[in-house]
Order: sequence, then structure tokens, then C-alpha cells
Amino acid sequence: MKVIITGSSGMIGKGVLLECLDSDKIDKVLVINRQSINNSHPKLTEVLLNDFTKLTTIKDKLQGYDACFYCMGVSAVGMEKDIYIKITYDMTVVFANVLHEVNPNMVFNFISGVGSNSNSRTMWQQVKGQAENVVLNKGFKNAFAFRPGMIIPERGIESRTSWYNVMYMILRPFFPFIKRSKNVTTTTKIGLAMINTLNSSQKNMVLEPPAINDMADS
Repeated sequence: MKVIITGSSGMIGKGVLLECLDSDKIDKVLVINRQSINNSHPKLTEVLLNDFTKLTTIKDKLQGYDACFYCMGVSAVGMEKDIYIKITYDMTVVFANVLHEVNPNMVFNFISGVGSNSNSRTMWQQVKGQAENVVLNKGFKNAFAFRPGMIIPERGIESRTSWYNVMYMILRPFFPFIKRSKNVTTTTKIGLAMINTLNSSQKNMVLEPPAINDMADS
């Protein structure tokens, strides 16, 4: 299987990338980033694109892939609504449109969040929910909206959000106990779950934390 990953410089995307590079199920990985992640691996190809709205300019490089693991995203905390919409919704629509045109027979996985709902009055929940609707209804072979809640980083991965790292540092001694909660997942489990969607016949396309963990173990 050949997969495209976005957001591989972020905490979730890094976790997904590491699992894909380690997996015997994945033969090739294309990461699309604004800046290089400086990672060399026989399976890995990196394409740099400063403006993701211009995805059509690299359309020839997107041919032949079986899935897109769309892990790009930002926290809405302290961010202006227009900017958050551009990053979270507009860019997702661009990727969904271009990749569906290139290969509608692929799987598209979108990292959303617990509570996402296009009818919500909370800005980030509404925007994430609207992006989910685009992906899930685009017409791909299969599509999943991942809605993780608390995510525990593993394999040395850190968040790009500094206060998250402070929180993780404080909670680290309690991670073994926290992981027992069905509503908590890890960067490893998200990566494994993404990979396992490639051969899943599951039609419950919205994956809350328990379903993410189940998919990781399937």
C-alpha cells in the first residue's frame, strides 16, 4: 500500500508517519509539508509545498496512492476564526477535491476531534464538523473522521504546542494509569488505526477514542 501523509511535522502526524515507516503493510509514504522534516528512509518521499491551496501544481506526484492520512491541523486557542477556517476547512477541501479527482478509489482519513459537529455553536467544533462532512461525503472508496480526545505521545514525540508539553511532562508518571481509560488514545494507536482502515469494511466512519483503539488492535 502507498499512502500520503499531511501534518507529519506535528504530534499526530509524526506518530502516523513512524507507524507507516515501520509497517510491513505500507510500501511507500509521501509526505507533503511546508518545511522539511529532515527524515531519510527508503520508503519516504517528501514534497515541499509552501501554499497548500496550490495542490494542483504537484498533481502529477499524487498519482498511484491508496490513501491519504490527513493529520494537518492547529489548535483554535488564541487563533482568529478566519485563519482557523482557512487551515482547518479550506485546505481540507482542497486536498479532498484534488485527491478525489486523482483517485476516488482511495481511503481518506481526517483527524478531527471529540465534539466536532457542524451544527455546534462552538467555533472549532463547527468548523471541524464541516470539514468532516466534506471528507465523508466526497465519494472516496472509504473515509474516516478520527475524533481523538486526550492523546498520549509515544516514541519520543512532542507536541508543537508548548503548554501541551508542560502538561504531558506533569502527567507522564501517570501515563500507565491514564492509558487504561477507553477515552484516551496514543500517537501509536492512531497510526496503527490509520493503517488498519485500509483493509476495513467498517462503515461507521466516525471514530471516537474507543473505536480508534479498537481499530488499532484489529
